[in-house]
Amino acid sequence: METVDFNFTIEQVEEILHRSDAHEWYDAMVEMLPKYQIDTPKRVAGFIAQTAHESASYNTITENLNYSAKALDAIFGKYFKRAGVDASKYHRQPRKIANRIYANRMDNGDTASGDGWTFRGGGILQLTGRYNYTQFGKTVGMSAEEATEYVRTPKGAIESACWFWTANDINKYCDKNDIVGMTKRINGGTIGLADRKKHYAHALAVFGGKVKFDDDTDDVTYKLLRKGSKGSGVKKLQEALGLEADGDFGPGTEAAVKAWQRENKCTPDGIAGPQTLGKIFA
Repeated sequence: METVDFNFTIEQVEEILHRSDAHEWYDAMVEMLPKYQIDTPKRVAGFIAQTAHESASYNTITENLNYSAKALDAIFGKYFKRAGVDASKYHRQPRKIANRIYANRMDNGDTASGDGWTFRGGGILQLTGRYNYTQFGKTVGMSAEEATEYVRTPKGAIESACWFWTANDINKYCDKNDIVGMTKRINGGTIGLADRKKHYAHALAVFGGKVKFDDDTDDVTYKLLRKGSKGSGVKKLQEALGLEADGDFGPGTEAAVKAWQRENKCTPDGIAGPQTLGKIFA
């Protein structure tokens, strides 16, 4: 069996992720990371940092589509309000919502096919659509349908992220401590960079290494509205997205922001920076 080339322990994963089920993720990493040559302190630190940022420390491995009618019009307006479709008929019906917003794209069938729900986002890097599940499934000897179940397990969530990682040759950025390069390959931009750098530096330190980033690469959007933010600004954002406005930027608000960003051609990182806020309040 292939192994990583350093002393990789369950205690390290517990310290990085702060999860009670860290042993399940550790077991999956030990089996899968070496298979995809994610096997050095820098590569493993990069992988965990990026995937933890994308999945809220592995708390989000399946897409949450439990939206209100108001949120559907605000976030998915082109499929509802602007398309002349009554969002109230989809209120808090995740399956029905998925089958509408993901129909006839990414190799999915029409709304009646059920593909939108079957191939909704899954895994720690949110694999979405029949096409992507099919391509991943081919590499692990599964049908697209089988892969949808697999990516919602710790082992499958890790392997699907490894598959994406290798397909995008992200190891080469890890080898150079290039957190900007890693980030651009994953989300197409650098929004959320400061949080990714924090995760990377922490993980690398746990593995016995260290990294220093140049100050001029700091991402100012880290100081804007994001998970953990509180106050009137968050409340206004929630109101604009059709959410319950409690002023607390939690997982539900983050998911809604990501969904809005995907539908409005913004980087879907769940952080409300200048581009996202400017479009929402235009």
